[in-house]
Amino acid sequence: MLALLVAALSYLLGSLVTGVLYARARGDDILGRDLPGGSGTFRQFGRNAAILVTAGDILKGVLAVALAHVLAPELTWLATLAVVLGHCYPVFFRFRGGGGIAPFLGALLVAAPLTLLGALALGLAVIPLYRATLQRRLKLNAVPFAAAVAVPAGLLLSLRYGGLGDLLAGSAVMALRAVHLLAAPAGRDRP
Repeated sequence: MLALLVAALSYLLGSLVTGVLYARARGDDILGRDLPGGSGTFRQFGRNAAILVTAGDILKGVLAVALAHVLAPELTWLATLAVVLGHCYPVFFRFRGGGGIAPFLGALLVAAPLTLLGALALGLAVIPLYRATLQRRLKLNAVPFAAAVAVPAGLLLSLRYGGLGDLLAGSAVMALRAVHLLAAPAGRDRP
């Protein structure tokens, strides 16, 4: 029963996609033009809006895992999965949401802060090195490359500092969303 409550509340919290809410508060609709996360909001509305939206989406992850800690601490992985799932496929916005990065970061910030900080530090350290050496040859954006390095490091760190279930749950949803976005025809779920 607690598992269902944690999953439902976390999913509904994730479904409050801050970028969509921000755009609609301005009398606009970001859906169909861009993804409603921090990057899409930046492209559509600028830096300050992107900071606000990213903070709101991170906060959703923080709140979902904090709620799980209160109700059933062993279910933080389920809260992570559900809040990211809600952000990617929000019930309130015809299941058209963002990529899940910000709520995932917020969830890990509570569930596994040392794992998150270690993986982020490595990912951020790799970006300038990659740009200076391999980016021209591989023609791949620096962020996916950094993620490809940081995620395995996060898995190793989680074995020591905790958060393996949360890391796997959130990563699985984000991988599903990435595949879905790559396979979707332009104009449907892709900007």
